Amino acid sequence: MVYLVRTGLNYLLVTKDIWPEAEDPAKFMELNHIIAVVLGELYVIGFVSAIKLVLDWAIEKRRNEDLAKLQMSTELKYLRTQIQPHFFFNTLNNLYALTLKKSDNAPRLVIKLSNMMQYILYEVKSSKASLLKEIGHINNFIDIERLRFDDKVDSEMDITGNIEDVIVPPLLFLSFVENCFKHGMKENDNLRINMSFDISNNGYLEFTLVNSFNPKKTQDDSIGIGNENAKRRLKLLFSNNYILDSKIEGENYKLFLKIPV
Repeated sequence: MVYLVRTGLNYLLVTKDIWPEAEDPAKFMELNHIIAVVLGELYVIGFVSAIKLVLDWAIEKRRNEDLAKLQMSTELKYLRTQIQPHFFFNTLNNLYALTLKKSDNAPRLVIKLSNMMQYILYEVKSSKASLLKEIGHINNFIDIERLRFDDKVDSEMDITGNIEDVIVPPLLFLSFVENCFKHGMKENDNLRINMSFDISNNGYLEFTLVNSFNPKKTQDDSIGIGNENAKRRLKLLFSNNYILDSKIEGENYKLFLKIPV
């Protein structure tokens, strides 16, 4: 049927010479001509079908990629919303402890907490943040803990390289610093914290954190969401292009993180 329609239209509308290879045009009904015409139509149908399949595959691939990006973005936002209540819960506990003791440091803590809330609620709105501001945020947090522990905190920070234009995931380092206070504070002893930020390694940021460690306190405390949250964020943001290593050496806990910037 396809052959008759195609050949008839070609004969009526295009040319009477529908089979130029044959000496006798009347032979257009022979098997050779039928096969030639059908194969030609199959080539056209196959070519058009291939284009359609490729276009459908490209559209579906793009749709799946968009869905994957949306899912990752949604999960990252969820993980970040976990950080904020977790942090404020701990800080409000600090404030409550100071008010019970009627400490003169309570008003200072309120101001520090207000500054941190302003940073988190108004300045951290995207998946990127200035490393300079993140370091300021960490210092603010350490100041709050100093008020809580009556200045029994010895903290040092080293910075190597120019950090003014460095962009990092927001609130990523805070969970590691929080763990210093959760697992490092000992009775009648100061908490020692040494951290460093080094961006001199060819587009990578190396973060090193060493703090005194209290094994007894680690056994008594329940496992928090901070570290697991940070690990999940690193996996989503950098896939396998990062290094996170932590270990206990004697009375010290050491953490090393390397991420691209």
